Amino acid sequence: MKKPDRILDSWLVLEYQSGQNKALALLVKRWHSIMCKQAYWYTKDKDIAKDIAQDSWKIIINKLYSLKDTNKFGSWALAIVNRKAIDWIRRNKRKFEKLKEYYEDEKIYSNKTIININEVQKLKQAILMLPEGQQIVLKLFYTEEYSLIEICEILGLSLGTVKSRLFYAREKLKTIIKNRNYD
Repeated sequence: MKKPDRILDSWLVLEYQSGQNKALALLVKRWHSIMCKQAYWYTKDKDIAKDIAQDSWKIIINKLYSLKDTNKFGSWALAIVNRKAIDWIRRNKRKFEKLKEYYEDEKIYSNKTIININEVQKLKQAILMLPEGQQIVLKLFYTEEYSLIEICEILGLSLGTVKSRLFYAREKLKTIIKNRNYD
């Protein structure tokens, strides 16, 4: 996350902690869609992701006054979303497996640039072959552009574990891509 965004989030948290309720509305406006996307990444269901984000907001609002390092609001909030999503997955393992199969079978479209949809699809399929822990780290690092330290805080892992997962994910992707026939 970019530094100006962190500063704004920190300021909004401080404002809310000092009694300005409008600051909370701005935080929700800035973060709700990000939280929904994060939960969706786990659940592959938009409605469930929205529910998880909503439940996460309840916790965030209740604990926001106790947040000491306001610069860490984003990673702190996403860590809550991650835990809520993982809890949902554990409770709904069977349903999740069906949703995951559907998601994997669904056509993949690139909304940024149309490079080669087949190449994008093959890369996404290769990523889906990685262990879930490596998939999460790749997503947070490359898609969400979080630093390694922020990923540690979001996932509750050590820096060495995050670096290791990122390294091995890259290496496995190289191997998968080399060994597959991409002609």
